[in-house]
Amino acid sequence: MHIGSSNQKFTYNLNGVELQEVSVERDLGIYIDSSLQPSKHCLEAAKRGNRVLGMIKRNFSFLKEDIVVRLNKQLLRPHLEYAVQAWKPYFAKDKEVLEKVQRRATRMISSLKRVPYYRRLQLLNITTLELRRLRGDLIQVFKIVYGLDNLSFTDFFLFANSSRTRGHCLKLQKSHSRINIRHNFFSNRVVNEWNGLPEKVVLESSVNGFKNALDKHFKHCNRV
Repeated sequence: MHIGSSNQKFTYNLNGVELQEVSVERDLGIYIDSSLQPSKHCLEAAKRGNRVLGMIKRNFSFLKEDIVVRLNKQLLRPHLEYAVQAWKPYFAKDKEVLEKVQRRATRMISSLKRVPYYRRLQLLNITTLELRRLRGDLIQVFKIVYGLDNLSFTDFFLFANSSRTRGHCLKLQKSHSRINIRHNFFSNRVVNEWNGLPEKVVLESSVNGFKNALDKHFKHCNRV
């Protein structure tokens, strides 16, 4: 695979055999293409999600609300959110191709079929996949900041050198980026959201405490 617009695209040999050039490669379950954009993986994740929905439809003749919520959490989301920090979509078309899967899942409840999507989410007490991806990003930042993962803080972030008193004491520094790929990289895209959290949220003493405080904050801000 050749990456970058200025790549000279040399050919490589191993034991005298020329290696085949590819434009897409799957690594640890994530599809990576030569543009480093997440579109290919989003399509594949949506396909897997739709296959799960097809299986559910074939095996369940009637679905109650609580059953759909449980199946969504246990069978569907893992396909749509696996390692999402590495491939989080930033194009509207990629976000939509994933959201359509959950939209289809919530329409499987006959009593809610004609109810608008966002209202269905409220009634089922679930959120959009986009908000869940943001939630996952912020949880990962919390773990890195507090050293709860086997990841070095300085490999991802620097604390902001700001004398301003507004906001919390764990603000992060955002690096300059001139291309989309860098701008939407995990350690860059999450900085503004993390810096905008209330101090009482980021100073929680445990991951579960942070999750609960974050969910309350999202509800208070009417984010879905």
